Amino acid sequence: RSVYDGEEHGRFMEKLEARIRNHDREIEKMCNFHYQGFVDSITELLKVRGEAQKLKNQVTDTNRKLQNEGKELIIAMEELKQCRLQQRNISATVDKLTLCLPVLEMYSKLREQMKSKRHYPALKTLEHLEHTYLPQVSHYRFCKIMVDNIPKLREEIKEVSMSDLKDFLESIRKHSDKIGETAMKQAQQQRNLDNIVSQHPRISGGKKSKKEVCASSDLEVKNTSPMSEQDSGILDVEDEDEDEEVPGAQDLVDFSPVYRCLHIYSVLGARETFENYYRKQRRKQARLVLQPPSNMHETLDGYRKYFNQIVGFFVVEDHILHTTQGLVNRAYIDELWEMALSKTIAALRTHSSYCSDPSLVLDLKNLIVLFADTLQGYGFPVNQLFDMLLEIQDQYSETLLKKWSGVFRNILDSDNYSPIPVTNEEVYKKIVGQFPFQDAELEKQPFPKKFPFSEFVPKVYNQIKEFIYACLKFSEDLHLSSTEVDDMIRKSTNLLLTRTLSNCLQNVIKRKNIGLTELVQIIINTTHLEKSCKFLEEFITNITNVLPETVHTTKLYGTTTFKDARHAAEEEIYTNLNQKIDQFLQLADYDWMAMEPGSKASDYLVDLIGFLRSTFAVFTHLPGDVDVHSTMSGKVAQTACMSACKHLSTSLMQLLLEAEVRQLTLGALQQFNLDVEECER
Repeated sequence: RSVYDGEEHGRFMEKLEARIRNHDREIEKMCNFHYQGFVDSITELLKVRGEAQKLKNQVTDTNRKLQNEGKELIIAMEELKQCRLQQRNISATVDKLTLCLPVLEMYSKLREQMKSKRHYPALKTLEHLEHTYLPQVSHYRFCKIMVDNIPKLREEIKEVSMSDLKDFLESIRKHSDKIGETAMKQAQQQRNLDNIVSQHPRISGGKKSKKEVCASSDLEVKNTSPMSEQDSGILDVEDEDEDEEVPGAQDLVDFSPVYRCLHIYSVLGARETFENYYRKQRRKQARLVLQPPSNMHETLDGYRKYFNQIVGFFVVEDHILHTTQGLVNRAYIDELWEMALSKTIAALRTHSSYCSDPSLVLDLKNLIVLFADTLQGYGFPVNQLFDMLLEIQDQYSETLLKKWSGVFRNILDSDNYSPIPVTNEEVYKKIVGQFPFQDAELEKQPFPKKFPFSEFVPKVYNQIKEFIYACLKFSEDLHLSSTEVDDMIRKSTNLLLTRTLSNCLQNVIKRKNIGLTELVQIIINTTHLEKSCKFLEEFITNITNVLPETVHTTKLYGTTTFKDARHAAEEEIYTNLNQKIDQFLQLADYDWMAMEPGSKASDYLVDLIGFLRSTFAVFTHLPGDVDVHSTMSGKVAQTACMSACKHLSTSLMQLLLEAEVRQLTLGALQQFNLDVEECER
């Protein structure tokens, strides 16, 4: 800048030119000094260029050859590269398929199980699929679809299993009748077996009881896995050695749906929902079962069907109790049983009250006992049923009394009221076998001969024994003591004697058309029946094994019954005689104004005395035991005679004192006196 700004520009240029010329001279010197070396180097360089060209040509040629030779290798290497890539892809695909195939197989298996309705295994498969397999391949689209379907599949399994449960509930409702019938048959067989064992103690160790068999079966069931597809939890309650197999509840109903449904709901975490639903439905069914048909009382089959359904219901519940853990518990079953017991007893009280046939009441009692024994075998308390049977026993006694009232009426109406004639020893022994009668004098008499009593005596006696047998039948299997049975029989027999038989005898005695001969025969008959009461006492003692001396033993009132009947017959005799006397006296036709008396007693009075003479001859010629009948008939005859004479004298006096008789003559009085003297004579 100083050069350009100053005025020495020319000078500077001159100096610079001089400087350049100096440098050129130095360069030229240096070049001259090194020129030969430079020439040599150029020469060498030219040689190198030629060699380099040759080398280039060789390299180019070699390269061409290498390129030509390497094309196949490059192609092979490309193919190898592609193959290696495919191999890696295949390996990766195999690895992924190895993970996916089990998922698809499990899903296919799940669908197959769903299709074949094996829902519990399907649920287990679903669980494995969800927790084990799907997490490994969760990033695939099809797996996401499966994951989305799992809740739907679970719901579907729930619905289908619930549908199976509903079918099961419907099935057991239909089969309750048959299940109960078979259970009661089993109880009957067990009772028969117990009776045989009790009669032959030496074979008592041979067979298990029903509950023991049930208990052992329960243990077996609890030790088996509920996961088995065909498991139905069946209890085998039958003894395989028995000649005749009675099918159990499990043979009539397949319990597997309820087990499967229970397991499925347990796995799904909804066990409580299932339990509540099952119990609610069974309670509804229990109420339906406990509702008796309106015409149940008409036939025994009506009661049997009612009992079968109840037994069937509780056999199923007992089976469920012992083959599932917690689906039903003892408290739930006890609650159901309490309800069933109260409703059953109320229904039986109502319907049995309509029954008037003693044989039907007896059959009903046997059915109730079998019903009670069956349920007692399953562990249900049945004391209330036996208490109710004691109530039905009173009703049974009433129906028996009504029936025997008709029997006694028929016997008394068909009797001929004349001593039984016997023509040979066989007939004599037959009657003595029917009625306890011993008379040494009668035995000595030759045939033909007559018993003092008429046919109604042995018939009535035998019917009283039949009544006692009928009472005894009801007491069987009621678990009563001998004393209770004895007391029951004696009380019922007393009612038969004091009420039924007494009324029948009184009705016969009070009949309008009964004759004196029949009344006398009734007196004789009741005397013999009165004497037979001690034999009835012995008869009851023999069948109950309770001695009459035992404290609280009820005595038979037969003696009183027959005494009352005899007194009524005697009174009827006196009344009849007086009525006959009145009838004769109505024929009296005194002429109170007659001037002269007749030569003999009045005709009506002669006829009356003839009638009385023949009547008293009936008393004096009574057959049989002299000591008994002579005394008895003599007493009756004396009393009758006194009564007749007193009535006749009173009536004759009334004839004189009648208001219509205003005056009378001495002749009429003398005629009247003749009649009185005839009476005295």
